[in-house]
Amino acid sequence: MKFTQIKETCLYFEDLEAARQFYHDQLNLPIVSYVRKKHIFFRAGNSMLLCFNPQDSKSKHSPPGHYASGKYHFALEVAREDYENQKAEFINKGMNIIDQVIWKTGQESFYFEDPIGNVVEIVPEGIWD
Repeated sequence: MKFTQIKETCLYFEDLEAARQFYHDQLNLPIVSYVRKKHIFFRAGNSMLLCFNPQDSKSKHSPPGHYASGKYHFALEVAREDYENQKAEFINKGMNIIDQVIWKTGQESFYFEDPIGNVVEIVPEGIWD
C-alpha cells in the first residue's frame, strides 16, 4: 500500500457551535458541511477536519459509529514563508500559545488549545521532509 496523506482527522465536540466559532471564525477554516447537533466539517488545505457530536456519532450504523473522549493533538501546516506572520496573527488575536518547540532540524512549531482542550500545533511546510 502507498498512501499519499491522512485525508481526515476527527474531533468530537458536544458543542458544535464552539467548534464553528473557533475553527471557522478564529482560524478561518472554510465550512464544508454543518448539520446542527450532528457534525461540522472544515477544509484544511487538501485535508478535512471533521468534528462530530459524539452522542450522535456513536449510535450510527453507516458509516460505522465512532466516538472518543480525551485530549487530542493534530497539526496544521502553513507555508514556510508565512509561519512567523501566522504566529504573530495568533498573538494579535489574543490566542494563548502554550508551547513553542525548536526541532533538531532548526524548524519551530507552536501549540495552542481549542475550546475543549485539544492541542493544535502549527508547523511550517517541510517540517517532516
